Order: sequence, then C-alpha cells, then structure tokens
Amino acid sequence: MSYKVAMSSPDLSELERQAVAEVLQTPRLSMGPRLEAFEGAIAARVGLRHAIAVNSGTAGLHLCVRAAEIGEGDAVLTSPFSFVASSNALLYERAIPIFVDVDPVTGNLDPALVAEAAADLAEGGRRAERWLPRRGAGNSTSLRGLLTVDVFGQPADHDPLMATARQHGLIVIEDSCEALGASYKGRPAGTLGDIAVFAFYPNKQITSGEGGMVVTDRDSLASMVRSLRNQGRAPGDTWLDHTFLGYNYRMDELNAALGHVQMTRLDELMAKRDAVAGWYFEQLASIPGVEPPVVVPNTTRMSWFVYVVRFAPGVDRDAVIRRLDTEGIPSRPYFKPIHLQPYVQQRFGTRAGDFPVAEDLGGRGLALPFSGVMRQDEVGLVCDTLRKVIG
Repeated sequence: MSYKVAMSSPDLSELERQAVAEVLQTPRLSMGPRLEAFEGAIAARVGLRHAIAVNSGTAGLHLCVRAAEIGEGDAVLTSPFSFVASSNALLYERAIPIFVDVDPVTGNLDPALVAEAAADLAEGGRRAERWLPRRGAGNSTSLRGLLTVDVFGQPADHDPLMATARQHGLIVIEDSCEALGASYKGRPAGTLGDIAVFAFYPNKQITSGEGGMVVTDRDSLASMVRSLRNQGRAPGDTWLDHTFLGYNYRMDELNAALGHVQMTRLDELMAKRDAVAGWYFEQLASIPGVEPPVVVPNTTRMSWFVYVVRFAPGVDRDAVIRRLDTEGIPSRPYFKPIHLQPYVQQRFGTRAGDFPVAEDLGGRGLALPFSGVMRQDEVGLVCDTLRKVIG
C-alpha cells in the first residue's frame, strides 16, 4: 500500500551527505578519524570519559553484558516491556533475565517491585521462587545485575533503582537506546547506571544508518568493550593477536561520519520532534478514548523516540490498526512484551498473566507516525483519520 504519511523518516541534510561522500575520497573506511570524532561528540554531550562506537545498539548491549562478566546461570533483573534486544543480550551469554513488571504510567521498571525482587532473590528459597521462571533457570539464583530500559525516550526512575542495585552489589546496565538527549532530574540519560548504550537506527533521534554507542566512566569496562568490539584484541595485541574471544562489532567510517554530523544537529533534531509531539498533544485532546503519553516530573528533558498512545478499555486497538491501514495511515503496536515472545515462552515457561501491567500497556499501545520531518498538516491528517475510525 502507498501510505499517505511515512511511519518514520530520518532527518538528513546536505551536511550528512557531504560528510559521507568525503569519506569515500579517502583510503580510510574503518577505525579512523570519523569514528573518533563521533565518539568524542557523544562523550562530551553526556559528560562521560568513554564512548565506544559499535555497529548496533544490540551489539552494544551484548558487549555491556560481557564486560560486566555476566555469564551462564547469572540472574539479571530487567523489564519485559522492551524491544527484545535488551533480554537477548543476556540470553547470548546464557544469563537468566528475571522480569519485573513496570510502572503503568511510563512503562519503565517499577522501582518498588525491583527492590522487592532483589530482596526475595537474596533471601532465596520460596521467596526467590516467586520471581524465577517456571523452567530454564537451573539451580542458580545468583543475582548479578540490573538492566534498566529508558522506554520511548523517557528515563527510568533511576535513583531508587540504583539504591537497590548498590544495596545488593549489582552492576547496572542502562539501555538508553531510545533516550539520547533525555535527562532525569537534570542528569543525562546514559549516565544513570554503570554502563549504558545508545542506538542510532534510522527512526532514532539521530541516525548513523545502523550503529550504537557504549558509554561509561569506568576504565575497566571501557577497555573490555573496546577489545571485544574488535575481535578481542587487547591493548598491545597485533592484528593477528586475540587476547579475548571477541566480535566484529566495529562501526565503519561511513556510519560514523553520518552520526557525527547528526550529533552536531542534535538540539535541532530534538526540537523538531518536540514540535511534532506538541501537535499530537493538541490534536488528540479532542479524541475520546485516546490517552497521550505522559511525561513525568522526574523527566527534566524528554527525548521523543516514538509517539505511543494508549486506548481506553473497550477500544479495539487491533481493529483501529486495520482501519487506519485501510485509510492509508500506518501504525504499529508497541511493544509486545518480551515474556510473550514464542522463544522466551518455550525456554522459560512464561505466559500471559505473568506481568499484567506490561501486558496491559502492550495490548493498548499504538505508535502513530512520528519523525522530526513530519509537517503539522500530516499530524492533522493522522489525528483526523484516527478520530474517524474510532468514531
């Protein structure tokens, strides 16, 4: 179908095109100055000492898990309301994701439930069994980490989450793949845990085509991530020496050049997204049964990744999707909870009803067309069509 508006579009200018073309005039297509410039721009923006570019946000999360020495049988508290990459990064290392339900307003981890889960798992026995999956966890209840997710560009409530993590000696990986530019109580997303990841897929706040960035202030974690992204080469290794089992998770110079120029425009790009979100808020106010997203007080800077509305009980979300599609308006459910993905159910025995808040948000949520290049009349068209199909 030819849609009347795009679901999402990157915001690219002649500056980005010129930067990528300039790379093609050089012999250096990988691990060169554009990579260093992009890393430096991210590190400066968030105020951390280390930024390590990789070829995807998923790769970045995997490297965080490896650098944190989380491995087979280790338990990590995390969210079921996320893109699957956050849990997959644990599964790659045969760690056990321990899902905890989420806050009904933000969709981020519920700090009180995280504290309860950590205490019960530390106690062991029957109290721990409440949180462990029905199968696939083995005999280990060794709680090693907390993997938080900043959902839709809004940071999780990290102060109480970090308090729980410090109480139980947990390393905190912050999945900020959707939250570049956001801030929590005045502190940048990506700086709220021990190590964090941003992502730059074309629908993100900035894009490098494909790519991600690991950020941290901890030298040991940064050194390991740099080594693992580059086939396990440690400092001092030659091209054919490999101290560690590593990966080809490098970002090339073309992607880095694109990302670096996008970083110089980050405030502009975020302001455009703010405007589009504002138009949606204005238009949706007159449509009954549609709940716009809520920005909570702890979020001192929202960084709009997607614009996800929720329908009131009684509105058939899936029927709305079909009707919008017929009218030429694309839309997407956001998210299907991870514990309901078939491969997770098969491995751990999870099922519907396990995490009711995440399931409710997943069943009522709908991502509307959104990007910084949307025009006000396009937002109006989406909202007028939504009003029509609901009515």
